[in-house]
Amino acid sequence: MRKHRVKRPDEAALRRLLEQEQASPEGAVLRLAWQAGLTRDEIAALRWEQVSFQEERLELSDQTVPLEVEVRIWLWRFYEVRGQESGYVVASGRSGDRMQPESISRLARRALDRGGLAGVQLMDLRHDWILRCLKEQDWPTVARISGVAVPALQARFSALVTPQKTEAEARSATLDEFRLWKILQVEKRTPAGLALWLAWQMGLRAGEIAALTWDQVDLAEGALCLEGRTVPLTNAVCRLLTEERSRRTPEDDPHVILTERSRRPVDLPRLSRLTRAALIRGGMETVRLADLCRCQIQAGGDAALLARAAEAGSLSRGDAMELLGLSRTAAYGRLRRLTEQGRLVRVGGRYYLSGTVVPPQDQPAVIRAYLEREGFAYRQDIAALLRVRPQQCGVILRHLVERGTLVQQGQKY
Repeated sequence: MRKHRVKRPDEAALRRLLEQEQASPEGAVLRLAWQAGLTRDEIAALRWEQVSFQEERLELSDQTVPLEVEVRIWLWRFYEVRGQESGYVVASGRSGDRMQPESISRLARRALDRGGLAGVQLMDLRHDWILRCLKEQDWPTVARISGVAVPALQARFSALVTPQKTEAEARSATLDEFRLWKILQVEKRTPAGLALWLAWQMGLRAGEIAALTWDQVDLAEGALCLEGRTVPLTNAVCRLLTEERSRRTPEDDPHVILTERSRRPVDLPRLSRLTRAALIRGGMETVRLADLCRCQIQAGGDAALLARAAEAGSLSRGDAMELLGLSRTAAYGRLRRLTEQGRLVRVGGRYYLSGTVVPPQDQPAVIRAYLEREGFAYRQDIAALLRVRPQQCGVILRHLVERGTLVQQGQKY
């Protein structure tokens, strides 16, 4: 069988064609293939009840496809015009019933020819969507939303993915806490929901969640007694665990997370599948259970660093290494991130809480204004002005003298 070669459409020509096909079945077919990656069989079978405008996704039988804003808005307008004609998004003009896949292909072929895109097939539009997704998402994520297994995706598209893809794969998942909160409200009475709560608010790892038993849960004291550490329960998690405990019977297994039907402990692969499915249903395709745990652990580490800076006045990379058990590189990365977020200010080799010191970029102007007002200053005066250590102030003043910004006479500036 001859392998299909990907022929990417001319985007400008395709957009002109879509502009012309605003309310036609042809426009719906082309958009669903190019902007949602649907196959012709999926387009033929798609019903309006599978289009979730509120959650911004298509709920197919085997996968959930997130909708871009542009195609979601267009689908809503199309629904207002044609939604009452049939339960199918693309329906037969005669009967209003499901359109056959062969008819879908003919509609697309004629429309593409009219738009000057001869030689481009409906499958090419889907493949172009997959390639665009691969620029932003990793292989497993695109596999989930496209319904194509990772090996098949890599066999067909790896040669066409640009080098920027490796950067996208390495990028950490972005956590939308509002969307996550909505998922947790929907899933809170399910095993997946409870596992997500334990990871997000308690920082438990997948193995700890799967192994957690009721004898490790102290509801009276509000804590989890794990191996090597005790974790205080948040009010929300304590309430959920109390409700879950009240539903258990003496015959139930002592593990906290049980399957809903068989009431058996959940192993790690099953736990991963359950939580991934819940996150995908909620529109968080790029987030995994481990990401929630890392976010909680990172938040705890950040809080510890900020508390140390507040208590000691400042902290160094060595302080961060000692406090969190990090390598030099990891400690620098953590402090740099907090600095970029505006939570810390770096002055030389030390880090201060934001608002407690004069930022380096403002120091020359602040010193100049002080000297114009007072005439001269000693090092301790400038250190108090900048709210930094005297040793650091000496380095700052030396650099300003070397640049000719200040003049030093003895101990005066």
